[in-house]
Amino acid sequence: MNNQTEFTVAEAIVKELVLAEVEVVYGIVSIHNMPIYDAIMRQESIRIVTARGESGAVNMADAYARATGKLGVVITSTGSGAGNGAGSLIETWNSGTPLLHITGEADSNYIGTDQRYVHEAKDQLKMMNGANKTAYLLKRPKQVTPFVRSAIKEALTVPTGPVTISVPTNFQAQIIPQNQLVEVATVQDTEVKINLPADVIEKIAVAKRPVIWAGNGVIASGASEELQTLVAKIQPAVITSESGKGSIPENHPLCIGNFGATPQVEGLLKKSDLLVSIGARFRDGETYNWTLPVPENHINIDLNPSAFNRNFDTLYTLVGDAKAVLQEINSSLANKEITPDAAYVDEVKFARQAVREDLRSQIEPYGEVADIMREQLPESTILVTDVTIPGYTWGNKLFDIYEPRNYLHMTGGGIGQGLPMAIGAQIAQPEKPVVLIAGDGGFMMNAGEMITAIQENTPIVILLFDDGGYGILRYYQEAAYGRRTSVDLENPDFVMMAKSMGFESEKLRSVEEFKEGLSNAIVSNKPYLVVVDVAAMGVLEYEDTDEYIASFRPKHG
Repeated sequence: MNNQTEFTVAEAIVKELVLAEVEVVYGIVSIHNMPIYDAIMRQESIRIVTARGESGAVNMADAYARATGKLGVVITSTGSGAGNGAGSLIETWNSGTPLLHITGEADSNYIGTDQRYVHEAKDQLKMMNGANKTAYLLKRPKQVTPFVRSAIKEALTVPTGPVTISVPTNFQAQIIPQNQLVEVATVQDTEVKINLPADVIEKIAVAKRPVIWAGNGVIASGASEELQTLVAKIQPAVITSESGKGSIPENHPLCIGNFGATPQVEGLLKKSDLLVSIGARFRDGETYNWTLPVPENHINIDLNPSAFNRNFDTLYTLVGDAKAVLQEINSSLANKEITPDAAYVDEVKFARQAVREDLRSQIEPYGEVADIMREQLPESTILVTDVTIPGYTWGNKLFDIYEPRNYLHMTGGGIGQGLPMAIGAQIAQPEKPVVLIAGDGGFMMNAGEMITAIQENTPIVILLFDDGGYGILRYYQEAAYGRRTSVDLENPDFVMMAKSMGFESEKLRSVEEFKEGLSNAIVSNKPYLVVVDVAAMGVLEYEDTDEYIASFRPKHG
C-alpha cells in the first residue's frame, strides 16, 4: 500500500476493499473516519466521491451497485452521521443491493456508557441492524481483516443486501501486524450438474398458455439471453416486475412489461396453464395486493430458498442461479417439438397493446411525453424514477427499457432519493445517458446533491415535474377526507437555483416545448434540469383502488 513499515486498522480495511475490486467509494469525511479516508487517498486506486449528505451518499453507492452488479461502498460518520444514512439503507435493503456501509463508532471504551461522547448513539449497532441485512461492531483491532472480508461476503451472499460495519474511532489508526489471511480452502469454480425434475420440463413443454414473470433475479444473474431463448421456444406472455424491467427488451412483441396489476394480465393468468416466475418478489402494487390468480402449475426459480411459497403458492420452487437453471431448461427443451398456439400468441400481442392504450387514455398528454423521451434518448439510456406521480403512473411503464440494469427505482417507496441515485448511476456507467424523473416535493429533500453532480462532472438530465406539492398525498387526502393539509409547498425558482449550482436549465409548459427542451438537454452533454410546469402541461391524478382509499378513513370496531 505504501512504503511505511507501520500498518493500521484503516489500511487493513482499504486492503480488503482493493481485494474486493472496489473502484469507487461514496461518503462524508468526519473526525470519526479520517484514518480510513487517509488510507484510501494514499492507496490511490479507489475513487472517492464526496456527497453533500450521508443519505445521498448511500443512494449513490446503491445506484452504483445496481447499475454495475458490483459491490457498492459508502463511508459515513458515527451516530447521527450513520443515522442520516439509515433511511437510504432501508431502500438498499428493500432492493437487495449488495452494499458495504463503513461507519465510525465512539471510542471503544465509551460505547454503551451513556457518557454522551461526541456523536455517540444510544445503540448504534441496533440502529444499523434495523436498517440493514445485518450489522457488525469491530471489537478486536487485530481481527479487522476477517471482520471486513466476512462482511463483504455477507453483502454479496443471497439474499444480497446492505451490511454495516462499525469501527471505533480509536481503533482506526491503531498499528496491527501486517500478516496475511489466506483462504487456502476456497472452492474453485466447477461445472455444477443441475438435476431438474422431469415433470418440470414436461409441464413447460406441453403448456399452451404459458406466462413468464421476470424479476430482478434475471438481471442479477445475467440471465437475459437465456430468458430470451426460452421465450423464443415456448412463446409465452412475459410480465416483468418493475425491478425486472430490461430483463428482456421491452419492445419484444411478447413482452407485456411492468403491467402486472391490470385487467388484461389478470385475464391472461386466469386462463393460463403455466406460470414460470424467475427471481420475482411479487410486490403488492404489482399484484393487486397478492390477489392476482396464479395457476396451479407455478414453477418458481429463485436463488433464495425463502422465496418458496413466499407470496404465491408454487408447484415447484427451483432453488438456484437463474442463469444456470434457465440454461438447463433450454437444453432440455432443445430437442422437443413445441408448437406454440398461434391464437394465444395473438392474444398476448393484443394484451401488450391494450395495456398501453388503456394507460395512455388516462394520462394525456404524458403518453406523448414518454414517446418523445423514447424517440430522442439513446437505447442505452439509464432511467431513474423517484417516488412521484409521473414515475408511478407512466415512467415505470411506457418508457421501454432495452438492457438489464438500465432502470432504477425506489423499491422501498422512500421519497427524494432519485437525484443521488442518478449521480451514482452516471458515475457507474459514464458512457450511458442518465435521466431522472422526479417531483418537486421529493426533489428538494436531496437538492443539495446537485452540486455533487457538478463537482463529479456527471451530465445527468433531470426531468422535474413541478406541481407545487406532494401530489400523491394530495390525491389520497382529498379522496379519503375531502380536504387536505401539509401537502402544498412553496418552491424556489428551480431554474435559477439550478443555474446557481452550475446546471443548464429551462422551464417548459407544453408538449411542444418539452420536445425541444429535452433535445437541448441531450445535446448539451452537461448537467441539465428540465422543469415541467404541471399546471400548464396538464395535472395528472394518481388513481388507486377504492379499498385502498377507504383504509385511511375512520372506522368503528
